Amino acid sequence: MIASASQGVRVLSVIPPMTQLNTPYPATAYLTGFLRSRGVAAKQEDLALALVLRLFSPDGLRQIRECIAALPKERRTPLLKNFERQFERYVATIEPAIALLQGRDPTIAHRICGRDFLPEGPRFRSLDAYVDPDHDDGGDPLAWAFGVLGVQDRARHFATLYLNDIADVLREAVDPRFEFVRYAESLAQSQPTFEPLAAALAAPETLVDRSLRELTLAAIAKHSPHVVLVSTPFPGCVYGAFRIAQAIKAHDPAIVTVLGGGFVNTELRELSEPRVFDHFDYVTLDDGERPILALLEHLAGERPRERLLRTFVREAAGTVRYIDAGEPDVPFAEVGTPTWDGLPLDRYLSVLDMLNPMHRLWSDGRWNKLTVAHGCYWKKCSFCDVSLDYISRYDTVAAVTLADRIEAVINETGQSGFHFVDEAAPPKALAALADELHKRNRAISWWGNIRFEKSFTPELCQRLADSGCIAISGGLEVASDRLLKLMQKGVSVEQVARVTRAFTDAGILVHAYLMYGFPTQTVQDTVDALEYVRQLFEAGCIQSGYFHRFVCTVHSPVGLHPENYGVTLKPLPKITFAKNDVGFIDPTGVDHAALGIALNKALYNYMHGIGLDADVRSWFGAKVPRSRVPRHFIERALAHA
Repeated sequence: MIASASQGVRVLSVIPPMTQLNTPYPATAYLTGFLRSRGVAAKQEDLALALVLRLFSPDGLRQIRECIAALPKERRTPLLKNFERQFERYVATIEPAIALLQGRDPTIAHRICGRDFLPEGPRFRSLDAYVDPDHDDGGDPLAWAFGVLGVQDRARHFATLYLNDIADVLREAVDPRFEFVRYAESLAQSQPTFEPLAAALAAPETLVDRSLRELTLAAIAKHSPHVVLVSTPFPGCVYGAFRIAQAIKAHDPAIVTVLGGGFVNTELRELSEPRVFDHFDYVTLDDGERPILALLEHLAGERPRERLLRTFVREAAGTVRYIDAGEPDVPFAEVGTPTWDGLPLDRYLSVLDMLNPMHRLWSDGRWNKLTVAHGCYWKKCSFCDVSLDYISRYDTVAAVTLADRIEAVINETGQSGFHFVDEAAPPKALAALADELHKRNRAISWWGNIRFEKSFTPELCQRLADSGCIAISGGLEVASDRLLKLMQKGVSVEQVARVTRAFTDAGILVHAYLMYGFPTQTVQDTVDALEYVRQLFEAGCIQSGYFHRFVCTVHSPVGLHPENYGVTLKPLPKITFAKNDVGFIDPTGVDHAALGIALNKALYNYMHGIGLDADVRSWFGAKVPRSRVPRHFIERALAHA
């Protein structure tokens, strides 16, 4: 490798609050691994986890109590009064509860399960929702879920409810926007102007803001970076990202701050707001490897500004300019192996908020996140942002290379669990990986996202199970053949039934992404879709699911060509900041919000094995038509497979 002045630049990548508690979001791991492979001195910090651990500590609780004491009496709700009343118990139990969720002190589980150790607030009322319809629980509402041997899981569920109680207190006393995942997302998501975010950033610091500022400055002092990369995968990370940059610029304006990530790639593609650059010097689009390399070369005097790649800058006159010299991206085979070096892997929290064995995987366990291939091999779904690079540019890597990366990650982390975070992992690539893992006699456990396509035969599903596959998720969306065709999913309900059954027969858990509110979807379509879903649960084809409300985005086929889907887009206001969601007029006039309440209620019960023999109409508050789906449709589809 030819020595470059850019290799003398110290780069720090940070994860802003909030992403997830159980495992690091992979953006910094990929960028740090890539930059190190190019000789750059790269470090990383998870400020999201650090913030949670500071707030949810004895000192953090004392500061929350100080905030409560400063409130006028009329704002001290029953929740806050209960927290104050049981404060000493909270202080005594917060460290043991955190240690349990981190896996560092499993023996405390026995005390937690006794239900007289942790103080219990309103979140514990959810336990009343757990009812075993077929067995006497002996007064224990969770016996059906955990049985007599589930001490650790039972305790982690109670500890999760306990953390949620404290988070509710924090919201009422400190910052109403606080969430463990979607922190202040309304300030950024599809916000046409920067005004709400600017107002929040100009407001006096809350305890959360002050804690994040102190953690940011500690990270700067530790690493002394020249450049700080802040990745914002979701709208719920944006406010924290700007607070981080704000703290850095106030401390040392010479430190270069760069904003990127999924939110930027999706919503800031037409950015023209100059105030963003009061906090960030550069904003980059799409995969970060090539733009960051170009930026480092520019900062080292090796590349003129005109040769930057996919980068927004602010000109001297105050206007925003987009620069793209048009160089090709780094091939997926050359991005290198992600590294988690520098992240506190023993401090992540395996929370257990959902008892369903499939659903819990998103928050339970510290999974190494990898990608089987870049982009989506199908890239046709009409509700998806198929015009954007992270989906449209499909790029694969040899199974040998992927297996090499897996082994390198295991050697570094000591952990063999992997979550493949592809849009849809290709069947051929998964089959090749399964064969390579078998050849190496390498034992791992993994799960990931797929399409329910016919390539997943019973034979392939068994091969994947033998390679360590424990669960998969895939899009059933609206369980209607008419709408699936309109969506260009390339699957049918019968096909989904057979594929999901092949996975479950191989011992692999299945999660279905479901959707409601798609253009031209009628009430009848919705009732029929729920009946299909009920039958899939009843037949054991799927074990978990989640209903998403359809959102039309400007980058999707529906947003680009609404006339093909029978809808009319609502006019957008003048946009200088975020542009993504767009309203539309559907001539069906269906109240999808009301239907969504019934769908999610039914699904929650189905995931716990409840109500599978009930007529689907019973879940709806208003009168709805009878399902047109034959009562044994899925059973017959499976019989004729």
